[in-house]
Amino acid sequence: MSTVTTVTDATPPQLGHRLTAARLPRWAPGGIALASIALGCGIGAVAGLASHLQWGLLSALLFLAVGYAVSASVEGRRQAKDRFATSLVWVAFICAVVPLVSLTFYTVQQGIGAISPEFLTHSMKGVVATLSPDGGIYHAIIGTVEQVLLATLIAAPIGLLTAVYLVEYGRGRLAKAVTFFVDVMTGVPSVVAGLFILSLWNILLGFQYSGFSGSLALAILMMPVVVRSTEEMLKLVPNELREASYALGVPRWKTILRIVLPTAIGGITTGVMLAVARITGETAPVMMLVFGADFINGDPFNGPQQSLPLYIWQQYSQVNNEFGYSRAWGAALVLIAFVMGLNLIARGIARWRSPKGGR
Repeated sequence: MSTVTTVTDATPPQLGHRLTAARLPRWAPGGIALASIALGCGIGAVAGLASHLQWGLLSALLFLAVGYAVSASVEGRRQAKDRFATSLVWVAFICAVVPLVSLTFYTVQQGIGAISPEFLTHSMKGVVATLSPDGGIYHAIIGTVEQVLLATLIAAPIGLLTAVYLVEYGRGRLAKAVTFFVDVMTGVPSVVAGLFILSLWNILLGFQYSGFSGSLALAILMMPVVVRSTEEMLKLVPNELREASYALGVPRWKTILRIVLPTAIGGITTGVMLAVARITGETAPVMMLVFGADFINGDPFNGPQQSLPLYIWQQYSQVNNEFGYSRAWGAALVLIAFVMGLNLIARGIARWRSPKGGR
């Protein structure tokens, strides 16, 4: 007689316990966050902390500590460490976003009252800044657009070609020297770039103050940012694409032009826009080289010009001037909108030219 052995799929008790370990519900992180905020604000109010920033930091610390303690008691220390790392990332993200949102909100709150058609279409010529609410920023907008455009036309091609050389051709001492000087230029203060152009272009060569002089200094500040960002984007292009192109007999220069650059165009455009955003708010080179003006000058190669950063400084530096403060905040709001518009345009171009779009 044969014996039939029945195999059951019953799970051992210990293994079943491990697979069905206790987990916090989905709403637990949010609930802990709300409780930490309430507790942090309460402690801050009782302790007499005047700054809401201190309340927020205290709430963040409580969120990290309470979240780890609750998770460790329910889920175990291993899962608690994972939740602590996730919570730390969220806290760091909020700490980075809150100042940006607060700055934008405060600028809009202070500057929206000054925005009007007259403010955007008139200059300060003939206006006594301390006695009249009239005047506008049209001359500063014209100067900023022309100076940034000229700086971009100078710096972007040079930076792009330099990055292509470093990634695709650069070998030996020359490439190392170029990389070293790019790193040095990245940390050069804007006032040093302005002094260099002032000494070389204005004093040594004898050219007058103009928007183009300021553009030269801004181009110096912009170039290393373009080189570094473009270089990193080109390094992300897979070598398999280059090798496949070479295998088909395509020369290197055409491979770079038709394969490498289109693949990295999104990141390259973003890097250029970041460089443009950096130079748009520079004041020191403009103050030394463009010199500022209260009238409209559409010729960046002849005579002084105005720019939005210099205009903001001039208006805000006037003591006890309510009209100047209002104009300064209005110009700051326009400057932020200008930079945001450039970034939106860059993202649109990157999406349009991206290989995923079939281009």
